[in-house]
Amino acid sequence: MPSNSMIQLIELAPKGSQKIDWTKQHMPVLNYLMDEYTKTRPFQDKNIVMRLHIEATTAYLAILLRDAGANVTLVEADPLSTQDDVAAAMCEECVDVMGYYGAAFNDHQKFQREALECKPHIVIDSGGILTNLLHDECSHLVENFIGTSEESTTGVKRLKNMRNSGVLKYPVVAVNSSLSKYLFENLHGTGQSVWASIMNTTNVVVAGKMVVVVGYGWCGKGIARKARAFGARVIICETDPLKLSEAVMDGFYVKPLIEAVAEADFIITATGNKDIITKNHLKVIKNRVILANAGHSNVEINKCDLEEYSVDSYEIAKNILQYSFEDGRNVFLLGDGRIVNSAAGDGQPAEVMDISFAIHVMAVKHLIENAGNEKGIIKLPRELDEYVSSIYLKKSGIIKDELTDAQQKYFSMFPQVPCLMRTNEK
Repeated sequence: MPSNSMIQLIELAPKGSQKIDWTKQHMPVLNYLMDEYTKTRPFQDKNIVMRLHIEATTAYLAILLRDAGANVTLVEADPLSTQDDVAAAMCEECVDVMGYYGAAFNDHQKFQREALECKPHIVIDSGGILTNLLHDECSHLVENFIGTSEESTTGVKRLKNMRNSGVLKYPVVAVNSSLSKYLFENLHGTGQSVWASIMNTTNVVVAGKMVVVVGYGWCGKGIARKARAFGARVIICETDPLKLSEAVMDGFYVKPLIEAVAEADFIITATGNKDIITKNHLKVIKNRVILANAGHSNVEINKCDLEEYSVDSYEIAKNILQYSFEDGRNVFLLGDGRIVNSAAGDGQPAEVMDISFAIHVMAVKHLIENAGNEKGIIKLPRELDEYVSSIYLKKSGIIKDELTDAQQKYFSMFPQVPCLMRTNEK
């Protein structure tokens, strides 16, 4: 075990290795990059800290970075998403790992700070937590620091606030703004994995039920579409007028949340914000509703309000907390209010994380190659986004059409008065 690792149950390493081996077979883009980067080693001697959910797909990303020359530290993003067998297997792979399932709050906080002791060149962050620490109480560890590849919508918003306040000193690649990220992982991966986790945890039917999705970003869209595909009736609740209008045009019901909760069989939050479900909603919420958070951390569903409003609570089944109210109503909270597809499931499907993590690899490479030349919040160059998608198509055996010379010429023309074109122009 690497000397800096902080895990439990090292004896589970063989089981974790099996999970990683299975995952590798479903990540063709990372396999392609692995073949290339083990030869060129573009991250040689760079210290890279990853703050992500510790599960098999993340483990394979860490192995790729290691084989590309980096010294890798993997720290948990959520104590309820950490898979101890994978953490143990990563220690066997000579990656420093900090985290264990159900880690106490103080341990979880300690891990975040300890991970930065390696004086990272690059951070792959989720929620902007490590990046903020490097600007604040861990600023003495920035002597090597080049920049951040940020995973989440919430993290990008927080780091934009730092930029707007003039305190963001290092460049951040907003991976979540990449087409290959939100069109694959957020839309399709989240939609599938959230419902897989909910259905496997509860074993209840979705067809015919009323599903309330709070937040209509790319994750919310995916969750809503999958719910409709399962036969559910779906209500969208949103604060953004453009997104709410889009939900209407997509054929969903829309209502204020305070009205929607009264008829919901499922409520799934996907906002990236806090206090989405509070005591005000609990007063009118439907009996036996199932609550799940698919957005950010454990703050979208206010668990303190749940505990204060209930007269009794207990774990009625694995990953299901039942809260009983004084008037006889019960509500069920999945995964302790943490991100449900990680806390009560195996996370995102490997095929979509294959593409998202390839985008992270491109972001890390871009930051290193442009060290000192970038600042602020950066969108990954379009050509790198397209490069990842081109690998995906190639490994999937899909051939795309190409523009003819005449079509390329037409796009490159200056604006002109419209005229009839010869239809046989080649």
